[in-house]
Amino acid sequence: MTACNSLSTLDVLPARTFHPTPRSSFSPQEALIFLQKCVNFKQMKQIHAKIIRNTLHHDQVIVARLIRLCSSYRELDYAALVFQHADNPSTFVWNLLIRTHTVNDCPHRAIQFYNLMIFRGVSADKFTFPFVMKACLAISSVEKAREVYGAAVKSGFHGDVYLDNVLIDLYMKCGAIDDALKVFHKMRHKSVVSWTTVLAGLVLNGRMDIAQKVFDKMPTRNVVSWTAMINGYVKSGKPETAFELCTAMQRANVSPNEYTLVALLTASAELESLELGRWVHQFAIKNGFEIGAFLGTSLIDMYSKCGSLECAKRVFAEMESKSVATWNAMITSLGVHGRGEEAIAVFEEMERRDVQPDAITFAGVLSACMQIGEIDKGRRYLYYMVQRYGIEPSFEHYVCLFEMYLAKLLDLESSDRPSS
Repeated sequence: MTACNSLSTLDVLPARTFHPTPRSSFSPQEALIFLQKCVNFKQMKQIHAKIIRNTLHHDQVIVARLIRLCSSYRELDYAALVFQHADNPSTFVWNLLIRTHTVNDCPHRAIQFYNLMIFRGVSADKFTFPFVMKACLAISSVEKAREVYGAAVKSGFHGDVYLDNVLIDLYMKCGAIDDALKVFHKMRHKSVVSWTTVLAGLVLNGRMDIAQKVFDKMPTRNVVSWTAMINGYVKSGKPETAFELCTAMQRANVSPNEYTLVALLTASAELESLELGRWVHQFAIKNGFEIGAFLGTSLIDMYSKCGSLECAKRVFAEMESKSVATWNAMITSLGVHGRGEEAIAVFEEMERRDVQPDAITFAGVLSACMQIGEIDKGRRYLYYMVQRYGIEPSFEHYVCLFEMYLAKLLDLESSDRPSS
């Protein structure tokens, strides 16, 4: 991918003028078919060259399709080039360019394109503003978001539910709770998404007191809102309340989803209740939940923290799909329970299956080495982590190594003391 550059060339340089020879053999419909069948960026550029030779590079539909492809290939500079050569791009094309930069982690440039759009007198529509506000969220720019929202209201989009929801989400994620609640309370029409967005934002900010009041007033409660509350109480250190809500949820005939069960497993681990954890596991099996990477990893973690390593190992062995997090959970669990040799064996099996370890994996491996007093092996794994996988050691890795050396030093001092 080409790095995000400034817009100076787009502002200063006029669009290039081409004088191709028209060829009636390549129609707009054919160009779109070619683009639809395009499989890589190189092929797209070849098709684009043919589009230019046949004077089709001003066609708004073709321009939009080219920008979409550039977005999928993360070729943002080329997307800007395609845009530059279009005559009087429509609002739709501007929106597409702004969105392309927002979703490809170039929010500053997305906002610059919006500013340029307004400067050139192009009318924004109801799709423009949410794209720009999502770019504002990416850089935590509350002030710019307020400016964009104000422009939307002046353009006649006051009361747009989707736009209000996007602003509430931004305010909540930027910690501006009062601003978010102000927008929410002023909304004449609130959708289920509006209520859920406010609820999730309050939970995110740890305001369970207000979240409970909002939850109690909700006209419709779905699995997302129930799960948000359950998860919120778990994170705020009230796992008992989480299970009480789960009971109320079932009485309301709302079926838990995978995220609900993971939150309840976390609550079980917090309570160190093997009984509750087993109940959640049995509920999942009875109700046809697949024990995949997400749910399975939580089960391993719960069983380990509740003292049943054998159950954790059984879940791990029976899982068909394992993520890096799953392997990490098993390695860490074995290390915590003093099974360092087994933890290292699991890591070796992980590598044999071509699963790429991460920094957390090696923290577990180093901890396992510390458990079995293998300082040299721990040091070799630290070097191996850097040389083989290019992972930079973190504070946690060095702490593990330090603790290994400290334990060895204490053992030596103990052995050197004369017996009484």
